[in-house]
Amino acid sequence: MAGVGGGNDFQWCFSQVKGAIDEDVAEADIISTVEFNYSGELLATGDKGGRVVIFQREQESKNRPLSRGEYNVYSTFQSHEPEFDYLKSLEIEEKINKIRWLPQQNAAHFLLSTNDKTIKLWKISERDKRAEGYNLKDEDGRLRDPFRISTLRVPVLMPMDLMVEASPRRIFANAHTYHINSISVNSDHETYLSADDLRINLWHLEITDRSFNIVDIKPANMEELTEVITAAECHPHQCNVFVYSSSKGTIRLCDMRAAALCDRHSKFFEEPEDPSSRSFFSEIISSISDVKFSHSGRYMMTRDYLSVKVWDLNMENRPVETYQVHEYLRSKLCSLYENDCIFDKFECCWNGSDSAIMTGSYNNFFRMFDRNTRRDITLEASRENSKPRATLKPRKVCTGGKRKKDEISVDSLDFNKKILHTAWHPKENVIAVAATNNLYIFQDKMN
Repeated sequence: MAGVGGGNDFQWCFSQVKGAIDEDVAEADIISTVEFNYSGELLATGDKGGRVVIFQREQESKNRPLSRGEYNVYSTFQSHEPEFDYLKSLEIEEKINKIRWLPQQNAAHFLLSTNDKTIKLWKISERDKRAEGYNLKDEDGRLRDPFRISTLRVPVLMPMDLMVEASPRRIFANAHTYHINSISVNSDHETYLSADDLRINLWHLEITDRSFNIVDIKPANMEELTEVITAAECHPHQCNVFVYSSSKGTIRLCDMRAAALCDRHSKFFEEPEDPSSRSFFSEIISSISDVKFSHSGRYMMTRDYLSVKVWDLNMENRPVETYQVHEYLRSKLCSLYENDCIFDKFECCWNGSDSAIMTGSYNNFFRMFDRNTRRDITLEASRENSKPRATLKPRKVCTGGKRKKDEISVDSLDFNKKILHTAWHPKENVIAVAATNNLYIFQDKMN
């Protein structure tokens, strides 16, 4: 797989954009999670209104053999509704925090979706036939008088328009006191973990009424609380290994073979802080917002406010690679603290071969880093570039001095436009980028 762009590499070009163009964006329409399934043929998004929209890739057309199929709406359903916790007098938002696909075992697809409190397992299946010729019912569905039935008919299956049905198969509730921030399907495909601010639970996909608490960092006295869990993920190949990150910028790797309760970690990843660069904001910007294992399982990537770090699982004392995402914001931390942007939780993702990584920034910019060449690129998700197959031009931010023609000043960045959620196709150079209520899909430019 090629790199991230520039030089002799391929270029990224616009493919599609989904969502309304309106200036006034409804809060419920803001996309809160994006996830490709294991084959990349389906792409799911969740939003703040509790809806899940699944896009399916169309088959390549014979007329245009080189053009890859576009993603079109396959199914839309309401996953979560707003609720009220009467015991605690708290509203529970319907916002979808995370979606995770299960590997496909048969014709149907399964995914897990979660809001702050409840995880649901959804089955997405197709129907293109219906039974006709019942004995006890008329064609319009009314029951027939059994005494007037003189002959028995064998019902037959007749073709019908394709229907895609989404049905909740399991509901996993009442296990989290605090807000769920992560769900991760285990490599055994039978269990998954869910994490909130202070605890991580292990579930079996078939059992909804109980889960095992495998991490609990809640202190006996809440006034002694110094850190919270920010993200957690299962290892892609070893079903006994998982990691979780904290608001202190540390990552703990745990092995479930060692003990049932994994409060004592097996490995502890932390980069020593440079005392000379310490400031009031140091602890806030070091908080990890996302952690992702590489597909190979050898590395993991963490995202904090200003950077992305790649860690070798065999080396705990420092990351093997560090990429600055928007270092030009370091001088703006005071104003970012005042408008709460400093608490934004950016996610990150690997490409299919682990050779490149992607994460978001402000002004609808997103960043890509090539791990082999160490080249990086800044691209923009914008409708101005939304002509089919239009090449994305690299963007540059000017931090001071004389601004060049194509550069944008750091003072004119729009902090309301932010790319928090991105996804990379597991096998191809196709990426999905969520920008507020719009979903942009880009691909490499094929000659």
